Amino acid sequence: MVKLSRRVVNMSPSPTMAITAKAKEMRRKGIDVIGFGAGEPDFETPSHIKEAAIKAMNEGFTRYTPAAGIPELREAVAEKLKLDNSIDYSPSQVVITDGAKFALFSLMLSVIEEGDEVIIPAPYWVTYPEQVKFAGGKPVFVETSEKNGFVFTVELLEKAVTDRTKLLILCSPSNPTGAVIPVEELEKIGKFCAERGILIASDECYEKLLYDGEKHVSIASLSPEIKNVTVTINALSKAYSMTGWRVGYAAGPEEIISSMIKINSHSISNVNAIAQKAGVAALKGPQDFLNDWLKAFDERRRYMVERLNSVPGVRCTMPKGAFYAFPNVKEVIEKGGFKDDFEFADFLLENAKIAAVPGSAFGYPGYMRFSYATSMENIKKGLERFEVTVKAIMEK
Repeated sequence: MVKLSRRVVNMSPSPTMAITAKAKEMRRKGIDVIGFGAGEPDFETPSHIKEAAIKAMNEGFTRYTPAAGIPELREAVAEKLKLDNSIDYSPSQVVITDGAKFALFSLMLSVIEEGDEVIIPAPYWVTYPEQVKFAGGKPVFVETSEKNGFVFTVELLEKAVTDRTKLLILCSPSNPTGAVIPVEELEKIGKFCAERGILIASDECYEKLLYDGEKHVSIASLSPEIKNVTVTINALSKAYSMTGWRVGYAAGPEEIISSMIKINSHSISNVNAIAQKAGVAALKGPQDFLNDWLKAFDERRRYMVERLNSVPGVRCTMPKGAFYAFPNVKEVIEKGGFKDDFEFADFLLENAKIAAVPGSAFGYPGYMRFSYATSMENIKKGLERFEVTVKAIMEK
């Protein structure tokens, strides 16, 4: 038998992908499963973006592109970052990647040496620690608190830093909590990292999905010193409902971006040529559709959180961004005699026919992630099942 590499053996499968796959298999068998697991908008990719892809195919734009991405898309990203985020990057400081996930992955491979420590606020996106470990680094988890809405602070950062700290991963708005780091806190965090030469990976995939008057601030925009230690990472997946198109990007210091381009050239070669043309249309075309999407997400958000808070044994903070609720279900788990939140998630899937992701997958046991990137009809039906199931547990 072939011996697998330590890098792969130490890597855990994605729990979100696993739960989504199991729910899809149940649906394939004719079982009515409500999916609260997947992190993708339920809206169609806007028509002008699809039309740009069709035009690219009809014009024969189907061959290899530069590893860094087509010039028009790198320019469009640089323009977008200047106009939307107040960060002045040249196109040479931009790389187009196979989704934001690969941007993060190639960043880890570019800067992490064996034994380097990477600070990851918890709850965290499931992929962060696996990528850090693959690159030879050590994930250092820093637990945020439900009491302040899971916001990461400079005080938490200071306690976690050692002489081995190489990188801090920030995600605001957050997956899975929807937490938004206030600009005053971002300034403190950025200044602290800049003074110590700690790199910042700023995952801004949910920047367009904000509620209650919240405004997105890119940490790299706060000062030239902070910009010099920051790699800004984003994708077209969430804001344009282009999850399957796999178009992401990173912008940052040219030396780091050049390394990421090198990794592109020896791994994926280039992002799908047709999808890149669609990406140009996404960034440079109409943006007004997002207002309607946000209204729908906001309505679902309020309904879901209010409904969750009405269920006995469940407590849920109101997220300020993204499209996830992150309820505390510790009391339900204890009352039901479940071993952990994974067992509770399996119970919900098998008995209530609801797919949700356990908090342990995000480094935060006793919670669940519910995505409201699905129809209001599904949300109402799914939460009705959840409430009936949990009430039965709590009334035992």
